[in-house]
Amino acid sequence: MRRLFTVTLALAGLAGRALSTPAPLRSSDDQSFVARRRKSLGFGHANEHAVFNSSPYQITTNSFLPLPAHTNPYVVARSFLSDILAADNVNPDKHWVIRDDSYTDKNTGVTHIYVRQIVNGMEVSDGNMNINIKDGVVLSYGNSVCFFGDSRRALMQFMIAATPNTQLATDLKSRYDEHINAMTVTYQSSFVGDHATMMEYIDNVPDAVSPVKAKMVYVQVPKPDGSTALDLVWKFEVEMQDNWYEASVAAIAPHRIVTVVDWASDSPLPHPSFQTAPIPPTTPSPLPASYNIFPWGVNDPSEGERAIVQELGDKLASPVGWHTLPYKNDPQSDNIRQVGGSLWRETNTTWGNNVFAHENWEGRNEWVYNLRPQGAASKGDTSEGAVFDFDYDPKKTDSEDALNEAKKYIDATVTQLFYTSNMVHDLYYRYGFDEVSGNFQQHNFGRGGKEDDGVIANAQDGSGYNNANFMTPPDGQNGRCRMYLWNTANPYRDGDLEAGIVIHELSHGLSTRLTGGPANSGCLGWGESGGMGEGWGDFLATTIRSTSSYSDYAMGAWAANRPTGIRNFIYSTDKAINPSTYKTLDKPGYWGVHAIGEVWAEMLWVVSQKLINKHGYSDSLFPPAPLEDGTIPTGNFYRPKEYDVHGKAKPLVPIHGNSLIVQLVLNGMKLQDCHPSFFDARDAIIQADAVLTGGENFCELWEGFAERGLGVDATVVGKTPWGGGIREDGFKVPTVCNGGEEDPDDGEDDDCGFFGC
Repeated sequence: MRRLFTVTLALAGLAGRALSTPAPLRSSDDQSFVARRRKSLGFGHANEHAVFNSSPYQITTNSFLPLPAHTNPYVVARSFLSDILAADNVNPDKHWVIRDDSYTDKNTGVTHIYVRQIVNGMEVSDGNMNINIKDGVVLSYGNSVCFFGDSRRALMQFMIAATPNTQLATDLKSRYDEHINAMTVTYQSSFVGDHATMMEYIDNVPDAVSPVKAKMVYVQVPKPDGSTALDLVWKFEVEMQDNWYEASVAAIAPHRIVTVVDWASDSPLPHPSFQTAPIPPTTPSPLPASYNIFPWGVNDPSEGERAIVQELGDKLASPVGWHTLPYKNDPQSDNIRQVGGSLWRETNTTWGNNVFAHENWEGRNEWVYNLRPQGAASKGDTSEGAVFDFDYDPKKTDSEDALNEAKKYIDATVTQLFYTSNMVHDLYYRYGFDEVSGNFQQHNFGRGGKEDDGVIANAQDGSGYNNANFMTPPDGQNGRCRMYLWNTANPYRDGDLEAGIVIHELSHGLSTRLTGGPANSGCLGWGESGGMGEGWGDFLATTIRSTSSYSDYAMGAWAANRPTGIRNFIYSTDKAINPSTYKTLDKPGYWGVHAIGEVWAEMLWVVSQKLINKHGYSDSLFPPAPLEDGTIPTGNFYRPKEYDVHGKAKPLVPIHGNSLIVQLVLNGMKLQDCHPSFFDARDAIIQADAVLTGGENFCELWEGFAERGLGVDATVVGKTPWGGGIREDGFKVPTVCNGGEEDPDDGEDDDCGFFGC
């Protein structure tokens, strides 16, 4: 629960430092249930002129026609850009650049091109286009392009607003020039194509834990008359103890704060009671390690027992296993390239290519040398790796001893966090969250994307209680997951042991990197898009724990010690249990991203059951392991392989409904625009099905969304650049789903059109 910034910056938020003494036990119905709140800024505006066009008749330009299927997609993109910009009468001094995080999805064959607007040689930080291309055809595109100082002073204005330390804020105001003069600035030029960008690095910034990155860009700002202007701003990346901000501050005094995105995403807080290239042969063969953990699919200690599980890691997603990484990418190796002739470091602790897991009792930013469990050598079998077998049996104690009791079992909880985080990495990889699309790995095996960004996973983080959060900077910078203890019961409950919370947090990294491209972490900062960032995490966590026998599920119930969990409603297809619809977003209490996310997750849950009813249920979400030559067998997971008229293999299609919806959700994230609305994300999922299956599930998808008010006749009226408006539920589906005939390409408004009103 947060108090968010308004336009006048009247915001407080989750704040405070690590607790020096154990927090008192709280009843789960106590209004003061959350022991610590982290201050967080997050606001901005939606550009009213932004569009996401995902139906052929919506893609109207002067003369652009599909090019031959073999045409390089970058050539298609440049041709399309030239045409669509000409249609908007773009002047010669308005330019664009194709970003270097554009990529082709090897599973779907769709190329995702990300474009940034350049004006007078400078970026428009929210002037984005994403163009989705396959076989010479533009499938869809999103467009928020607009046509028409001293960095330290701007930064100081932001730090005054952002710091949770009120005494420091007062000191910054009273000794303003003194603090500014203490800041040092260094400069670095970088080039994208023939376009140069100057980056500043500002050091000695009060309350920042690392040098602040700064560059001057343009940002689109709505004006009172409804028009849009370009304002020159300083764009900052500010890493603080509990936050990691991307902020735009006016370059001209008085340095108004224009937009803020917090790359740190909190766990939902409790409510009061009311085909693939072969693996490079030079990589080492991993040994299977053994872990005493709650196995994959067991959400928390209330659902099952711990067991010894031997795990090698997915051969495709983690080709060297979970405990090996190159010395050159190892934060502990101090630029050592090899040891004893080997380029690879093999560890017997919770340290590897995907995840660094450890305690963080002090709640600090330092992590490289934090405490980690040491796996024991396997007994007499050289074909097995380390064994991570640690007791977990916390006892009820006096309140003042509860924290120390929880700390006794840190080895077990770090092991669990390491295991769950690696399983999530491998699962999401198999559905397309790979190196080129911005996943989190220290070494990328020559597959593209930026390296040195494995997940830093803090267990029992001392900076708070009863929460969790994830910080997602752009590709090439480490994501950071912080898991807390919950003082909701005696003994304390450890969030590291509730897989649903861990999956929710790691899914912030997934949705942030896939939406708008891996180099843009600012697309899910607020409003409906920020809410969906929360909703995807809930939906994926719920889908992963689900079984072939349908059940309703609560989010965070074990950690919160509350059967109904930490949401307004549990996730259910029964409207008597969960009545959420699109219109629910207009109700009091649904302005925050977590409440918005509940509605989106509920919609996806209903949609998923439509696909399960049609296609059945897979007991495992993990696809078959690749063969030695790198090809993927279909097994009982994928349909038989199919080929197009050119002899090219089509994307593999999951057979079952639960695996299919996961694939469509991830593919939809790649297709949708930056700052998507519910309508945009819905349309992207429907288009993802059109690309993957030819639209076989068109009606099932529409029926699921329409059941919760997001049908073709759903509307929002009076929406402002900052959100809001009056929503109306729409329960209609396209005419073709009612037995009628409909030509989606005719451009006519049949029941509000092919993809809604």
